[in-house]
Amino acid sequence: MPRSRSLRLLPLLTLTACISGPTTPTGQVPSTPVEIAPPAGTEWYRHAVFYEVFVRSFQDSNGDGKGDLPGLISRLDYLNDGDPSTTTDLGVDALWLMPIFDSPSYHGYDVVDYERINPDYGTLEDFERLCAEAHRRGLRVILDLVINHSSSQHPWFVESASSSTSAKRDWYQWRDNNPGWKQPWDAYSTTQTWHARNGAYYYGVFWGGMPDLNFKTPAVREEAKRIAAFWLGKGADGFRLDAARYLIETGSGTGQADTPETHAFWKEFAAHVRQVKPDAVLVGENWSPTSSIATYYGSTDKMPGGDELPLNFNFPLAEQMISGIQRGNATGIAAKLAEMARVYPAGVADAPFLTNHDHVRIATQLGGARGQLVNAASLLLTLPGSPFLYYGEEVGLANGTTNNDEAKRTPMPWDASSSGGFSTSAPWFSFAPGRESANVAAQTSTSSSLLSRYRDLLRVRQSSAALERGGLTLFTPTSGNSLTLAFLRTLADERVLVVHNLSDSSATAGPFNLAESTAEPLFTDSGATYLSEGSSAGRVILPARSTGIWRLR
Repeated sequence: MPRSRSLRLLPLLTLTACISGPTTPTGQVPSTPVEIAPPAGTEWYRHAVFYEVFVRSFQDSNGDGKGDLPGLISRLDYLNDGDPSTTTDLGVDALWLMPIFDSPSYHGYDVVDYERINPDYGTLEDFERLCAEAHRRGLRVILDLVINHSSSQHPWFVESASSSTSAKRDWYQWRDNNPGWKQPWDAYSTTQTWHARNGAYYYGVFWGGMPDLNFKTPAVREEAKRIAAFWLGKGADGFRLDAARYLIETGSGTGQADTPETHAFWKEFAAHVRQVKPDAVLVGENWSPTSSIATYYGSTDKMPGGDELPLNFNFPLAEQMISGIQRGNATGIAAKLAEMARVYPAGVADAPFLTNHDHVRIATQLGGARGQLVNAASLLLTLPGSPFLYYGEEVGLANGTTNNDEAKRTPMPWDASSSGGFSTSAPWFSFAPGRESANVAAQTSTSSSLLSRYRDLLRVRQSSAALERGGLTLFTPTSGNSLTLAFLRTLADERVLVVHNLSDSSATAGPFNLAESTAEPLFTDSGATYLSEGSSAGRVILPARSTGIWRLR
């Protein structure tokens, strides 16, 4: 696609928000525009769109009511059929598989064998076939690698617990007495993290069934690197790193998270992974404030994009996006983008998302409100970085009716039949309510459906280098109230203006002082209008909960 001519920004950028209906106070635009640089480096993962899959809930192939790897293979064409000329696939670039290793639990975060596929899901040969079929379509596959802890049933721990003189005693942390540490993510926690076994106490920050591995022990470090190399050799393209900030403890409280020793190991691990497979990705789960997340990129002095974890989930931005959509006010999102611009190392790639397997689903949080779900999709797929979708978000899948984590991970509804197109027998867990309309078949051929919006936005994103891997210039104020979020996405000579209306009223954004600009619509909801006001300014009119995307020339 031809790229636009260079667009010069005038020295002074101004923004006002005008709305129909009650007058709303407007925040102040920073005198210096907020700028986020394009990601450095050319690796595929710095601009890919990822899709998180809970294999148990995606597609059953053998009628046991549990999803499996052959079932996932049978649905790959839904995710990406490998043909850019078709429009029936979702169009994502990569899959993140929640834990698939052998485990006694339904969720798999307590591993008993790091080299064996959970028998519910299939075999190692099934995994290799999945990678081959995904790669044939241009899809990458990353695995949930859970090495902060193992299952208490893992042979390593069984041996470690057997005797104080066990050869693997120091593979886990043991004390003669209970130091009384609490869980570090809750200042008011009363939950114990040291657990009694055979006359001693071992450390398990989450619970006693998941004892923490001791990464101060060189043999543990080498084993983790060997396991990573094993799966990279089987076709994996990288790893999502569970509980990455809790790896190495130096004491209670602040010594249980984000320690220098933890950062040092991830740098060591990242260097090893790059050596084995140079374009493999590591994605950190560091559920913490923005300033803490920023440290997990490591140093950019010698490694573009950072020498530690090249992608890190942006939990604070997810919270602000959902809050802004609910309140109809974009300034919280703008403030979070401004904070990222200040504290993230220049040139790193963000990993934005809406919800994942640990959250109440976005459709439930937003009460199923279509306009708000439309906003959520539009925001996620137009911000910089590598966005992550949680399976079912694209059809508005809600939470189940229980209060446990299983309700966040219910079976994927492929159609409205009693089986949901998921299995020929009763599913392992009940479907979420609302699947009569929140299913793939009902939305596939409907141009106004949520699924169609995700597909359309993904294709628009992939058609524009600026949207896919460009930087950002923010136009929205970072305080007060603004019904619209407006920003410019830029790469080389391509400039794309994006404006979202997060309110239930029509809104006008601008004027934007942009020199030499004419606007080519890339994606506009009905009624979304760009009004040119001479050679150097433009104004945007947006109906409620709508989006407009224009390439400026």
